[in-house]
This record gives sequence, C-alpha cells and structure tokens, in this order.
Amino acid sequence: RYHTTFRPAPTPEIQARLRQNPRDMEENIETSVEGYNGNPKELEDFYEDAFHVNADQDPHVVFEFIESSIIKPLPCKK
Repeated sequence: RYHTTFRPAPTPEIQARLRQNPRDMEENIETSVEGYNGNPKELEDFYEDAFHVNADQDPHVVFEFIESSIIKPLPCKK
C-alpha cells in the first residue's frame, strides 16, 4: 500500500498503475463530513451516554480523563 505523501510508490511505472479508492474521493469525504456536522442533535440523542474529551492535552491526561469517565471514581472527602 502506498500513500502519495508519506509512502509514495518507488517508481513511476508502479505509480501509473495505482488507483484511488472511490470512497476516498474528495466529494465523498465532503458529503460524509457534511452529514456528520449536519446532525449533531441526532448524534447526541443516539449516544446519550457519550462525553466530550478535550484531546488537546498530554496523552496521559486524556487517558486519565477517559478512564475516570468510564469507571466511576470513588467519592473523595473534601
């Protein structure tokens, strides 16, 4: 398997034989993203137990947050 940016075909002959999966065409991706972004309320209703994760943090912090959201933590004394 080759990737045009990260793992290009080694020779022009091989590159000429390559085909792109129709599901990966830009129009199809745009349709999928529009469908996803157009239905946030339906998704929230369907996944009512879901929680928001801020993944713009250290991976350990993200893991700890997900773990604590899945496994109910013990109550702490204040």
